[in-house]
Amino acid sequence: MKKIRILPVFCVLFLLLTMASRPDDAPAEEKNSGVVEIKEKMFIAQTNDIYLNAEDYLGKTIKLQGIFFVDGTPEAGDEYCGVIRYGPGCCGFDGLAGFEVHWDKEYPKPNDWVEAVGVLEQYEEDGEKYLRLLLSSLTVQSRRGAERVTQ
Repeated sequence: MKKIRILPVFCVLFLLLTMASRPDDAPAEEKNSGVVEIKEKMFIAQTNDIYLNAEDYLGKTIKLQGIFFVDGTPEAGDEYCGVIRYGPGCCGFDGLAGFEVHWDKEYPKPNDWVEAVGVLEQYEEDGEKYLRLLLSSLTVQSRRGAERVTQ
């Protein structure tokens, strides 16, 4: 008898959880503006969702805030820029969450807090596929958000 009562409750919970994560159920603000805004409270979850379901997001405009990050050197031709936040890793907060960014204008200084808006695109380099935001704006912010996030 107990199993019969638990099964419908489990089914309802399963449906609510799976429907809540579908892109069609995006907040009304996102539907109206067409911009996917990555919020501070769910930064890692939202970025992971985009990486795991990239086909659903390619060509969409994404907006996020974070630390402007530079890896590599321009002299070696392997400089990559990104907007990231630190997340849990193997030794504390040494993981990175965010996106590589690209545009043809001047970049801010590394470690500046920025707001980035751009279209998600996929590119190929050395036979590997990568995601990045082709920026339409990159603005240095005076107020910093949480540099370390857990969700």
